Amino acid sequence: MKIGVIDYGMGNLFSVEQAIKRLGCEVVISADQQSLLQCDALILPGVGAFQDAMKKLQDTGLVSLFKEVIATKKPLLGICLGMQLLFERSEENGFWQGLGIFNGCIKQFSGKDASGKSYRVPHMGWNDLQFAKTPTWLEKLPMERYVYFVHSYFATEMDEGDLVAFAEYGDIKVPGIVQKEFVTGMQFHPEKSGECGVYLLQQWLRAVAKGVAVS
Repeated sequence: MKIGVIDYGMGNLFSVEQAIKRLGCEVVISADQQSLLQCDALILPGVGAFQDAMKKLQDTGLVSLFKEVIATKKPLLGICLGMQLLFERSEENGFWQGLGIFNGCIKQFSGKDASGKSYRVPHMGWNDLQFAKTPTWLEKLPMERYVYFVHSYFATEMDEGDLVAFAEYGDIKVPGIVQKEFVTGMQFHPEKSGECGVYLLQQWLRAVAKGVAVS
């Protein structure tokens, strides 16, 4: 199976590539739409600021790739910033339009909960995933559910039915996994999340191979 990693200049490509290769798949890292569309599934990684990432996607002409992804129902996985880009908009350093696959807005952690108690920003380190539902690509929930987060912004105002799993931080339920049909997002880094991350990537890849990577 061939997995395309979208190279728009703002992703941790090496760690994602190695994680997918260890699970037995061929990896194509490319900014060429035709090469990517020939792959069985795509991964959108991301590290950095939302507006910079969207500008890179626009400058490289890759925004139109996602229209083809939707039209052809090609499985897509967004990781960290890559997940955030799948939403309608972001309030990171202004107001920015995203790819609009998921409804919702990316907002910054305030650093204080409703009682006024402070918590650290960014949300960085290991946190326990709690599952709101079990999508079809997960044959069963993982026994080990700790994953590694590094982010200062999180998805809000999203459709409740798109939420697969969340992590509690401060008094916020941080969307950790989202799913809309053949498009999946993971706010954490599965490639850095030990046993649980490997399991989640493995299950997603198996579902792609079976043609069942839908909610």
